[in-house]
Amino acid sequence: MKHDIVFIGHVCLDRLIPYEGEEQVGLGSAVYYGSMAAAGVGCSVGAITRMHPDDAGRLDPLCDAGIDCKVIPAEATTRMLLKHPVPDVDVREMSQVASAGFMQVDELPSFESRFVHLAGITDQEFTLSFMRALVDRGRSVSVDMQAFVRQVDEESRVISFADAKDKIEIVSLMDRVKMDAVEAQLLTGTDDLAEAAGIVASWGCPEVVMTHSDGVLARVAGKAYFEPFTNRSSVGRNGRGDTTFAGYMAWRLEHAPAESLKFAATLASIKMETEGPFRGSLNDVLTRMSKTDS
Repeated sequence: MKHDIVFIGHVCLDRLIPYEGEEQVGLGSAVYYGSMAAAGVGCSVGAITRMHPDDAGRLDPLCDAGIDCKVIPAEATTRMLLKHPVPDVDVREMSQVASAGFMQVDELPSFESRFVHLAGITDQEFTLSFMRALVDRGRSVSVDMQAFVRQVDEESRVISFADAKDKIEIVSLMDRVKMDAVEAQLLTGTDDLAEAAGIVASWGCPEVVMTHSDGVLARVAGKAYFEPFTNRSSVGRNGRGDTTFAGYMAWRLEHAPAESLKFAATLASIKMETEGPFRGSLNDVLTRMSKTDS
């Protein structure tokens, strides 16, 4: 495998219960939303996941989008239950009904990639030793901090949100980290996004990306950038942050942080206007960007 970006993490089966409207069942996860977005704007993308072999066919939408999918066999496929109990789409109740288990370095297929993104959805996917091994192999690694803030109760399987005890070492290993406003507050103790980004950067990561309901902030080399979302509806809210960060990485391959952030916010805005992952094109994003610039 040789790609621009390789996403590593669980691809799960989501049961989504909205505040209003019909219940939905389908693919979910950061790997799913992120890889579809990056592939949609022309990146060469790989996805490495753990799941039960009987569910491998569930990856057909990714394969059809040109994503090079590799499955590590597991005893179960990760399954999530997501409920929106109030109209605010940022308020969610989550449970992990089943887990595919932790990623293991010795199980990874051979691959080459400019960026590697650890796109986890709970604390049941990545260990410190796994991350250290990837970095020691010379990978340019990023991580979604939801993979440590979202903590699964072993008995009830309910997901609670809490500070991550190894956060400083995790962040220090990474070239980039991604989180949302809730995760940022839990990790840093402040609800000021710019201040939180500065705190996270002080732990040793050169690029910090944080999403909020209004937009996305990046702190790179001591400078903060912000871009608003421009979506006209939020019917496709699920996967917003994963799509945003994928867009940022995709454009960051060849562009500066400010332009990459604008690209990411625009791509995510388009995605949020329809259910499911991003299914637009690079031209769709560039056209929307040009309109917001005028």
